[in-house]
This record gives sequence, C-alpha cells and structure tokens, in this order.
Amino acid sequence: MLDTIAPWAGLLGLIGLAGLAGLRQPVDKGRPGGAVRLLGLLGLAGLTGFWIPGAGATGAAGALGLWNHQNPKLARWGMAGWLFVAGLPYLARHFLG
Repeated sequence: MLDTIAPWAGLLGLIGLAGLAGLRQPVDKGRPGGAVRLLGLLGLAGLTGFWIPGAGATGAAGALGLWNHQNPKLARWGMAGWLFVAGLPYLARHFLG
C-alpha cells in the first residue's frame, strides 16, 4: 500500500516551501516555540524524495519554521509542517530494510 500512495505523499513536501516566507517575515525573537521552529531544518530531509519514493513528504517540516508566527496566516502554514510525519515510514522502510 505504501508504494501506491508514495507519489502523493511526496507531494506533501511542497508544503515546506511555505517556510521560505519566514525569510521575508521572520518570527519575532520573543515568541515561544523556538525549539519547534528549529525542526524546520528537517525540511532538508525532503531532498531524499529524489531517491526514496514518498520520503519527500519529510520536506513539509520546512514549514515548521513558521511555528507560532505573529501573522495568523503564516502560523497556519507552520501547523501544516507536521505533515512531515507522513514521510517517516518511507525513510524507515528504506533504512531499516
């Protein structure tokens, strides 16, 4: 079943591009949630989607860089970053055999 939904799961990684909005409008330093925003670096794991079908969904973690943003619209994109979990089964299957 994982193989049939792998292409669609990989597309979830595109949500991570929303994290680029944080470059133009960064989150205020005083806002809580800095540890979660650091998880946005996991968005780079989405590059594995080029080699592992479905693992590109981990790229959605890039949107976590917007976690608890002062702009409510950007904060919603930050919550969507948790969809990176959809790519973890593909990574686990690849590395654990």
